[in-house]
Amino acid sequence: MDNHPWLPNLSHVNRMLEEIGVKKIEDLFQDIPEDVILKRKLRVGYDRPLSEHEIRYRLGQIAEKNLKLKYPPFLGAGAYPHSVPSVIKFILSRSEFYTAYTPYQPEVNQGLLQALFEYQSLMAELLEMDVVNSSHYDWGGSLAEAVLMGYRINGRKKVLIPESINPLHEQVLRTWISGREMEIVKVPIGNDGTLDLNFLSKVSPDQISSIYVQEPNFYGVLETEVEYVADWARKNGIISIIGVSPISLGLIKPPGELGFDIAVGDGQELGIPLNFGGPYNGVLATRMDMKLVRQMPGRIVGMTQDQNGKRGFTLILQTREQFARREKATSNITTNEALVALANAVYLSLLGKHGIRELASEIYRRSHYALKRLEDEEIGKRKWESDFFEEFTFVFRTDYSEIYRGLLARGIHGGFRLNEREALICVTEVHSKEAIETLVQTAKEVS
Repeated sequence: MDNHPWLPNLSHVNRMLEEIGVKKIEDLFQDIPEDVILKRKLRVGYDRPLSEHEIRYRLGQIAEKNLKLKYPPFLGAGAYPHSVPSVIKFILSRSEFYTAYTPYQPEVNQGLLQALFEYQSLMAELLEMDVVNSSHYDWGGSLAEAVLMGYRINGRKKVLIPESINPLHEQVLRTWISGREMEIVKVPIGNDGTLDLNFLSKVSPDQISSIYVQEPNFYGVLETEVEYVADWARKNGIISIIGVSPISLGLIKPPGELGFDIAVGDGQELGIPLNFGGPYNGVLATRMDMKLVRQMPGRIVGMTQDQNGKRGFTLILQTREQFARREKATSNITTNEALVALANAVYLSLLGKHGIRELASEIYRRSHYALKRLEDEEIGKRKWESDFFEEFTFVFRTDYSEIYRGLLARGIHGGFRLNEREALICVTEVHSKEAIETLVQTAKEVS
């Protein structure tokens, strides 16, 4: 076989084929239909290896094609622009954390175990929940795991989710529960954008495994009756699950105070920059009820003492398939987001309880200011009168696609398009008054 500039090991292929008794490499792919096999060389690369300098120069040329934005994007819908303190990257870049893989053995790597313990403790305090595990991939994954927890606890196969759920989270959930033949039933939203809880009187509670609400919901609306949902679920033996924006908890009641069994969310808002969709950190927490704790997927780090009385950290719950027989495991997702969880812990430590309240208040004020300015300029109007946090649904007077393209051409990334005239506009602490005014005036200009 010929040598290839990017695959130097090809020089050994003939020896490997000879060792396994195969004459030519094509014989390894004989199951592939002949009509789909590419008969020419791949049109990739530059037909020769590039030097480090040439690669860096070429990457710079490609990067120059990226659109330069004047301000952080006004795009939310599950991934939010926030200010990330420089110290977070500094701490994460330390080799003790950056190169250490997530611990598999109960006592290995005391430093990383302590960091995860601190993450669990800080997140538990923020959520006012008793038990937090050492993270998942993202919000959607945590939600799916929570729903499967409910199924394992009561064996029922119907799940209530809000019509105002993040659609990406819904897709993940449907994928995960498809093998269990579970059924999803959607709770509609009313004219104010909040859940129509009258719907609960129309379902048979004895068939419901769990009920999920999102606060604020996908459209940014703050639900007003979530405590009723938790109480209704408790009375009917249903597992109650709430998905929360962590920063919003600086202003609104946390899941523990609301009485929910399980809380899920995403740590992206807590010190993680936007990065093409990841990596993020799925949060999963429960109240202290062993029927819930024993069904938690993943791992929990606990603090203990060694035989000499010295403080130490160890894994106290290990229900993943590495630690249990495959059919006994609560989850077959085999790793977590330890480095991102560490970033969350550093971020929460920096802000403290007063800082996160101030941050949430600032986001609340700026997002409401942006809505007021858009309405003042008669560009459109809000869809719902209900209160909101961080993002709001705005109905434009004209086609939003045209407005979006006009904004983008002027270096402004607008909100998330919902339909022809509606968009979800996200405003956080990184959007200055100047940025908001520029958004408003430019949207008015291109409308």
